[in-house]
Amino acid sequence: MQDKAKLALENTKFFPFWLDNPARPRPENKLEFHIKTDLLIVGSGFTGLWTAIQAKEQNPQREVVVIEASTAAIGASGRPGAILSTSLMHGMENSNRLFESEMDELERLGKENMDQFRATIERYNIDCDVEWTGELTVAVGKHGISDIKAEHELYVKFGHDAHLLSKEEVTKEINSPMFEGGLWSKKRSGTIHPAKLAWGLKRVAKELGVIFYENTPMIKSTSKGQRVLVKTPQGSVLASKVILATNAFTKHNRKISKKVAAIRDRIVMTEPLTQAQLDELGWHNRQGIYDTRTQLNYMRLTKDNRVLFGGRLGYFFDNNTDPEHDKTPEPYVRLVESMYKTLPALRDVKISHAWSGPIALTTRMAVHYQTYHGSKMIYAGGYSGFGVTASRFAARVALAIVDNVDIPERHLDFARTTPAWIPPEPFRWLGAMITMYALDTCDEKRGWRVPWLRMVDKIGFPLKP
Repeated sequence: MQDKAKLALENTKFFPFWLDNPARPRPENKLEFHIKTDLLIVGSGFTGLWTAIQAKEQNPQREVVVIEASTAAIGASGRPGAILSTSLMHGMENSNRLFESEMDELERLGKENMDQFRATIERYNIDCDVEWTGELTVAVGKHGISDIKAEHELYVKFGHDAHLLSKEEVTKEINSPMFEGGLWSKKRSGTIHPAKLAWGLKRVAKELGVIFYENTPMIKSTSKGQRVLVKTPQGSVLASKVILATNAFTKHNRKISKKVAAIRDRIVMTEPLTQAQLDELGWHNRQGIYDTRTQLNYMRLTKDNRVLFGGRLGYFFDNNTDPEHDKTPEPYVRLVESMYKTLPALRDVKISHAWSGPIALTTRMAVHYQTYHGSKMIYAGGYSGFGVTASRFAARVALAIVDNVDIPERHLDFARTTPAWIPPEPFRWLGAMITMYALDTCDEKRGWRVPWLRMVDKIGFPLKP
C-alpha cells in the first residue's frame, strides 16, 4: 500500500488545488505611501473579507482599507476542505463542551448566519461551486457508533434535520468497508469552492468601495492618540480602528501566539474520477463527510468529480507556517494510504495536488477576540475548522466590539473570554510531537496513547482517544 501511495504522488503539485486556477485575480498594488482611513483590516482571508463587506453594508460612507501580506485567500481561506456547517464553535459537540448554557442562542445564531451567508452569495451572484447537499458524519468501527448517536441527540435537541443511518444505509451513500453507520444533517450545509468564494467576496468588497493593498505585511503598530499607526515595509496607515484578521499567522504578536498554535492540516486531491470509479464509489448525494477516527479524516467531491481527502495534523517548531518538508511527498504518504483503505474505489487514482497549512489551534478551537491599544485594535481568530461560514459571524461581532456597539452577541461567553494559555517552545513542540504520534497510532495500538490523549483533553484540547 505504501509503494502504491508513493507512486500516486510522483507527479503531484504541492500547492492548493483551489488556488491553482487561471481565474485567480491579479495582485493589487503594494502600499508605498502614507494613508489615513476609518477602518483598517489586516488580512484578506475570509474574516477580513467578511469584515470589509459588512462594514460597508452597515455604513457605505465608511472608509475601509485592507492590507494583505501576500494575496487574497493565500492563507487558510485558500486551503480548506470547505465543508459548510451552521456551527459557530467548531462543531456541535465542541459548542456544547464550551458553552452548554448558551447552546440555544448559539444554534439560533448559527442557523441565522448560514442563511445570511447563502443570501450574500445569491445577492451578489458569487460563482463559487456551492452545493447544498448536507454534511455526513460516519462511524469508523463499532466504537464510532456511540459517537454519532450522542451527536444525533444534540442535533435533534437543537432542531436540525438530522438522520441516523445504519451500516447498510451509509453504504448506499458512500461505498466504504470502514463505515459502520452515519449521521446525515441535510439542511443548511454542503460544500463550496473556497478560493472562488474568497475572490468573489473580494470583488464585492471592491464594488462597495473597499481599497486593497497586497504584498503589504504589517510590521508593527503603535497608538497615536485616538488612532493606531500601522507600519508596512514601504508605507503606513493611520486608522481610527484596526481589525487583525490573521488567524494562525500570529508570530507578529506574542500576546496572540501565547494562545494560538499554528498546527498544520494536510490535504490531498485526486485527479478527476472516471464514470466507472464514480459508480463504484457511490456518493450520489455528494455530502461533505467527516469520520469519527481519533486522527479524523474528512472528504468531499469537487465540481469536476475529484475527491478531496484530508486530516493528518503536524506541527513545526516555533509556529513555522511555511516548512519546505510539506512541499515533498513524504508527509502525504500515510494520508493517501488512509484514503485507499477508506475508499477502495480510488485504489488506482493519482493525486494531482497536495498541500498543507496552518490552522489556528487553541484550547477552544473556535474564534476569540483580543484587544490592543485601548480597544482601537482587535484580533479575531482561532478557527481550527468550520471557519468558512463561522468567519462571517465572527467578523460581524468583531465590528461591534471595535465600534463599541452593544449587540446581544457581545454578552455571550465566547465574546467575553479567551482560550487558555499554551506553553512556549520547546515545550509546545515536544507536546505536539507526542500528541501527533499518539493520534496517528491510537486507533491501532491504544496503550499509553489513551491516557496521554485524555490528559491533553483535560488540558483543554478536545481529543477523543
